[in-house]
Amino acid sequence: MATVDVIKCCLDAIRQISDNIKDAIVYLDAGSSESFQFVGAFPLFLELGARAVCSLENMSALDKAVDWSTDSDSARKIVVITSRLLIDAHRYILRCLSTLQNVRHCAIYTSISEVAHSTYPNSPLGPDAFHEYESLLNQDYEELLKKHETDRILSGNISLKESTNSEDEGWSELTSIEDNITGHENEDAVSSARPHQEDDSRQKLMLSVHHFPLILCPFSPKVFVLPSEGSVAEASLSAEHENSISSGLPPLSTGRLADTEDVSPGATLTAQFLYHLALKMDLKLEIFSLGDLSKTVGKLLTDMSSLYDVGRRKRSAGLLIIDRTLDLLTPCSHGDSLVDRIFSSLPRRQRVTSLNQTRVSQSQLKNDPLKLERAPLSVEIPLEKFIIEENAKSNSQLLKTLEAFLVGWNTVDSDAQNVELMKLSKKLSDESCFQRNEGELLHGSFVSTDNFHGAPYLEAMLDRRTKDGAMLIKKWLQESLRRENISLDVKIRPGFPSNSELQSLVKALAKRQSSFLKNKGIIQLAASALHALDQLHSASWDAFNSAEKILHVNAADTSQSLAAQISDLINKTALVASQVQKKNTGLFTLQDALLLTIIGYILAGENFPTSGSGSPFSWQEERFMKDAIVDSILENPAVTKLKFLHGLDNLQKIKSDEKKEDPSGNLDDVEFDDDDDQWGNWGDEDAEKDTDKEEVFGDMQLKLELRDRVDNLFKFFYKLSSMKRNSALESRRNDDPSSSKGLLYKLLASILDKNDVPGMEYHSSTVGRLFKSGFGRFGLGQAKPSLVEQNVILVFVIGGINGVEVREVQQALTESSRPDIELILGGTTFLTPNDMLDLLLGQYSHI
Repeated sequence: MATVDVIKCCLDAIRQISDNIKDAIVYLDAGSSESFQFVGAFPLFLELGARAVCSLENMSALDKAVDWSTDSDSARKIVVITSRLLIDAHRYILRCLSTLQNVRHCAIYTSISEVAHSTYPNSPLGPDAFHEYESLLNQDYEELLKKHETDRILSGNISLKESTNSEDEGWSELTSIEDNITGHENEDAVSSARPHQEDDSRQKLMLSVHHFPLILCPFSPKVFVLPSEGSVAEASLSAEHENSISSGLPPLSTGRLADTEDVSPGATLTAQFLYHLALKMDLKLEIFSLGDLSKTVGKLLTDMSSLYDVGRRKRSAGLLIIDRTLDLLTPCSHGDSLVDRIFSSLPRRQRVTSLNQTRVSQSQLKNDPLKLERAPLSVEIPLEKFIIEENAKSNSQLLKTLEAFLVGWNTVDSDAQNVELMKLSKKLSDESCFQRNEGELLHGSFVSTDNFHGAPYLEAMLDRRTKDGAMLIKKWLQESLRRENISLDVKIRPGFPSNSELQSLVKALAKRQSSFLKNKGIIQLAASALHALDQLHSASWDAFNSAEKILHVNAADTSQSLAAQISDLINKTALVASQVQKKNTGLFTLQDALLLTIIGYILAGENFPTSGSGSPFSWQEERFMKDAIVDSILENPAVTKLKFLHGLDNLQKIKSDEKKEDPSGNLDDVEFDDDDDQWGNWGDEDAEKDTDKEEVFGDMQLKLELRDRVDNLFKFFYKLSSMKRNSALESRRNDDPSSSKGLLYKLLASILDKNDVPGMEYHSSTVGRLFKSGFGRFGLGQAKPSLVEQNVILVFVIGGINGVEVREVQQALTESSRPDIELILGGTTFLTPNDMLDLLLGQYSHI
């Protein structure tokens, strides 16, 4: 039987829509672009006959000029693929149609199902969502054409303001008015519309909307997450209540199932995604869940099943849904994973759309569901140091080539162009500017299908620790050099490679264009590893890892030693802020110390459990920690961007005032004036004293407010320390060899050993419910299935996964009695420690 391969399923899904792709311009939104980048689908689009593959959010009338087809006729078809709700993608789709006026066929593919569109909060679309959207989009497009035609007849020129407003008016019936379309895009729309408007304006636009569920980001054939700018990943997972800690994480588990009316948008969209993913992969799911939100998603999945779906010939598989909040320690920690280091250190692509910049009314802000801004998964791998030639002659030659190309591009307005060329030449002659501009363009990115003799690079890295991963990269580089017959002047020592050795190997392999293009996958991976293992990032990661190990050791001792260690870490950040900037590697900021404090409280909750929602530390121990945080905040007022400090904007003033005060109280520097005219200023001095008293009183009030905020922060820490008492595997102690492993390892090890997991719920299928309610009375009841009996197991973590968990899941499978099981691991997003800090203490926190 064929193995389950997520990447292959995604590519096959694209081939199934090849009829619409042929001879069309394909527009991808940010989420689908991120997904297809990992899948490696861009060459497939061109292979299927696409004229061009373009960005939906950054579309332009010039997109039709970039045509890979030999057909000279202008494109009459476009295909839009979006990972968003149709209401969110509408403004971009309408802009495409208005800019490319000659388009007569438009196929729209969305990853959100028709049912999810109709059940989404405040959705203007009903049960027949796709057909409703087709008619509404057609109506808006026709109104837009009439508006343009009327304006052209009346004024002979379509102003930018009128063109922009017409788009907003067309969508006002469906959703909130968003940001206006920029001016240059409307100019493109006008210029492209005029040549074809007279001939084609009466031809009806053919619209079709389809469901395309397989928009996901696979790191390997068995590991995937959802695109960061897709509606599923952006949807809120929990509303603010006593058991919630963040909008981007499930609520803490209490054992109670949420009411149907209280189901979060993220839970609904996740259930829809998992259901249609199983349909596309021809899997019949036996559903298990662990955690309150996971149980809600499991119930939604069970309700969506039907006798027809169950009766079809499908491959049986087990689905295990897990709440991220059952284990916050693993994603907060800096574990031994090269992939985690890479994604934590590399700069990310800027988000294409900003949810905070959308122009909406206050009433809409209150009613519309919250959407999160996840960190993009697309990284920017710095390749410029391996590609840019070191001698200035090559840069000068490139400059001359650019000038010659621009001269030949347009020879009509030569005088104006010569002026522009002189400006360009002067700009590019500046070597630093040239290097900087080139560096901005020469960024690589990961593609999951890149492989070394059949072994995918990313998949191999996910299964290895930092040292093993670096040694494997070194081995691949050496074999690639031998295959290309490239000799190396530097002698490479056996064992763990140094950064200089890796850099020399990469430079040698990238020196020739032919070898660079042939081996771009390993070059990009090696460049990203070099960036993660350089002195700056490596020292910071290792310092975190050492501090976390110390916290683990103290947590196994007493609460006093753990509290003292946390206070010491916080005090060091105050010392660093008061004396030096964070130029030296390995020094912690207050944000770093707060992340370590979160880890400390989670460990304290595991080792020193308390009754109720109180602190695992004594009042005196906690007082020291609170005082240390207050002092550190006063020394570093820049941390006010953290949510629990919002509104305290005058902390910088307190710090500056304290610096001005003379703590010694000496009067040596005070100058006295014997002039009798001082008596004339006696009243003014009293006024100044009153002003000083008011300032001192205001500073005191601000400090008291700061202490109250810190008290609330520690109440939030109490929540985190109490969550482990609800964990299904809390019986494992430090004497267990697997105690240092994450929840996923412990959970799968227990399941694969055929042990019962407390708190894990099985959701009966339709046939199972039939047996239970009908045939069960005759003694024909259906026995509860077991996950270990399945040949395929899909584990999905609501909230996200990290690289350490991928390796540990594979380790648990290898060590079990069923290593033949096909295990697929998925999650809402890929989490780094910085992502966790932002979720717990940033703008989406429920402090």
